[in-house]
Amino acid sequence: QMTLAAGSKERQTGAAARGRIKVLIIDDSALVRSLLTRILGADSELEVVGTAPDAFIAREKIKLLQPDVLTLDVEMPRMDGLQFLRNLMRLRPMPVVMCSSLTERGADVTLAALELGAVDFVTKPRIDLAHLLQSYADELITKVKTAAAAHVRALSGPLVPRGETEAGAGAARAGAGASAAPPAAAPPAAASPARV
Repeated sequence: QMTLAAGSKERQTGAAARGRIKVLIIDDSALVRSLLTRILGADSELEVVGTAPDAFIAREKIKLLQPDVLTLDVEMPRMDGLQFLRNLMRLRPMPVVMCSSLTERGADVTLAALELGAVDFVTKPRIDLAHLLQSYADELITKVKTAAAAHVRALSGPLVPRGETEAGAGAARAGAGASAAPPAAAPPAAASPARV
């Protein structure tokens, strides 16, 4: 149970100035992690430094691998992508591209992710539609490179307690500014040191 340190000034100067952009892929599907690794790894300007199947493993790999950009799924076990993004942007703001079947343009989850600080989003392609993969690959690579140059600011407000349910998280992000407010049922322990 370790916390993420504040983002470094070096990251905020832009990954491109240091050479290859280091990417960490966070997705609970082994097939998707493999697909994204192949797509991003095929570009000479990108380096996939690791993958993680859930938010807790991702937290440790962020500290270990120091990626420049994350690709982040929404639906994951143990902690969903939006809650992880919310905590990440308060403790260690960094460029994130949401990559999920749920992140379609205009969808509530997309708007919530962008409001929380995600730089952009791509919708996962259907694996059976191979003819669409090249255009998807081009879009993903472009958005990851663009995200690496973004200046990401810390999100203010308290973290969502680890024990909060997805329904509670949904209620917390409903309405303008509501994402910063903890649910009414949050225990007093929510004031303890925050963890991602």
